Amino acid sequence: MSAVYQLSSCIEWQFAEAGDLAARLRAARDAGFHLAEFHLWRDKPVEAIATALDETGMRLTSLCVDPRRSIVDPAERDAMVTAVRETIAATAILGKPNLIVASGFRVDGMSEEEHFTNAVAALRAAADAAEDAGVLLLLEPLNTRLFATMYLVSTKLGLDLVEAVNSPNLRLLYDVWHSAVMVEDMGAVLAGRVHLVGHVQVADMPDRNEPGTGTLDWRLIAQTLRTIGYDGAIGLEYFPTMPMDQSLAQSRRKLSD
Repeated sequence: MSAVYQLSSCIEWQFAEAGDLAARLRAARDAGFHLAEFHLWRDKPVEAIATALDETGMRLTSLCVDPRRSIVDPAERDAMVTAVRETIAATAILGKPNLIVASGFRVDGMSEEEHFTNAVAALRAAADAAEDAGVLLLLEPLNTRLFATMYLVSTKLGLDLVEAVNSPNLRLLYDVWHSAVMVEDMGAVLAGRVHLVGHVQVADMPDRNEPGTGTLDWRLIAQTLRTIGYDGAIGLEYFPTMPMDQSLAQSRRKLSD
């Protein structure tokens, strides 16, 4: 039997014609979504978004810790943890959505072991804040096409970090597009570790559009998600090439094949 996933609209890139993010939430609801997500929050109308969430019954799956600070550079650790605490406080009125953390860039002259140790220390401090607040942090591996010197560009390494921190309030964000750019075998990197994954995002290769517009095998991706036991929401973090009601219908079809 096919899994039916709850799909989350990335209103950062979708429904732009509606206006600000509060208006985009309403447009997403009208198009059939119940979940939404976006990126940074400091330049967004947070109170208006909270009102729109109340009015529409929509729920935010995630947004990014803002500002982004490095987890591997000790000189930025205090600022990184402060950003987590400030994001937790500022977004509580949005229903305590999951908060996405990226790694930051590699530090010249630092060994792999030092990078890993520093990342664990920073994530442990951030997880302490998340545990106190009852919020889930999502650690996101990115890719070297977009960010040539980004530290975390490997799903395996991301899962290793989550395991090392060992907090119920830190999980991995698995992004199918970033993983495909890095030529990872999705089934292999997630096998036996899906319990460490808190959210999945999707987009097709190569241009980051909706499933079915590019080269990825969505039947295999959907089958793999079912096989490994992922049952959470799926974020549609892509640039749409068609009206969003059609885009949502196609995404639903591709992810339930």
